[in-house]
Amino acid sequence: MGFKMGIVGLPNVGKSTLFNALTKTAAAQAANFPFCTIEPNVGEVAVPDKRLDQLAAIAGSKQIIPTRMTFVDIAGLVRGASKGEGLGNQFLANIREVDAIAHVLRCFEDGDVTHVEGRVDPVADAETIETELMIADLESLEKRLANLTRKINAGDKQAKEDARLMGAAKEALEAGRPARTVTVAEDDRKAWNMLQLLTAKPVLYVCNVEEASSATGNSQSARVAEMAAAQGAGFVVISAKIEEEISQLDAEEAVMFLEELGLHEAGLDRLIRAGYELLGLETYFTVGPKEARAWTIRQGTLAPQAAGVIHGDFERGFIRAETVAFDDYVKYKGEAGAKEAGKFRVEGKTYEVKDGDVLHFLFNA
Repeated sequence: MGFKMGIVGLPNVGKSTLFNALTKTAAAQAANFPFCTIEPNVGEVAVPDKRLDQLAAIAGSKQIIPTRMTFVDIAGLVRGASKGEGLGNQFLANIREVDAIAHVLRCFEDGDVTHVEGRVDPVADAETIETELMIADLESLEKRLANLTRKINAGDKQAKEDARLMGAAKEALEAGRPARTVTVAEDDRKAWNMLQLLTAKPVLYVCNVEEASSATGNSQSARVAEMAAAQGAGFVVISAKIEEEISQLDAEEAVMFLEELGLHEAGLDRLIRAGYELLGLETYFTVGPKEARAWTIRQGTLAPQAAGVIHGDFERGFIRAETVAFDDYVKYKGEAGAKEAGKFRVEGKTYEVKDGDVLHFLFNA
């Protein structure tokens, strides 16, 4: 099950530098001019999870395979993108394909790095992009609603339902609110997602600060934190420059470098986890002598669907799931110990998989 997070923002805010650090490559060209990223670069990164190492050590697993998240570095947006300015049309098309938005905001002063708006104001930058996305959504909805009129007049029930949801989104947008503020009933969720509204996607604000503020943030990132809290959005502080330097070091050197800066962990680890939480994701594990592996599922996923993440046959032929909670697996030194302690469970099709479950699926081929 793949999950994509798009890295967006105005030109020269540090998107490509951040992407380079995430993927530990120089695949995204970082340069001091707008539109240096013409095509969206895509990179998969491991989701940090110390639990996987613990499980592998207990089981003597030969291989450790973490779960992964995909990041997409999308070309810089400028004011007027909804009208096709800059690379606007391409930007909007690329952003429709991601599950969530990591909105990088410049929270640092640097006279050598130009700002497309001529000033450093992360809250205004966020509003600029939000406005462009809202305009694009509104224009898209108006066109689609006009096209539905004939179908509705002909008695098409699906068209009527679509028009109802589009109308709710349009009302919010006209009131200056993004589509994600609309309360959607669970029965409507699938149809709502099919609308592919840009402003319906969850947002994580990434404050790119100078090196000295990487541990505590600064006055600009504090303003963004207030904005994120008011919106119910995600928020994380990172120094993209530091993260890029760390990405070039080996593990031991990286730890020493972080300690010198007064940091307990890399900012990218916080970013990835924040994205994971923003999307409502969790992890379960499969563990054995061959490999210890992490798998990504959405919160609330039932056992058969969780099995389907491994292979479709597992879901179709699902019989039962044998499971041990992570804490019990560690406490009792593996599956055998957990069985002796009565912590080994057999669950059926209605079992809701929990974060950290160590699972083994039985199925009919």
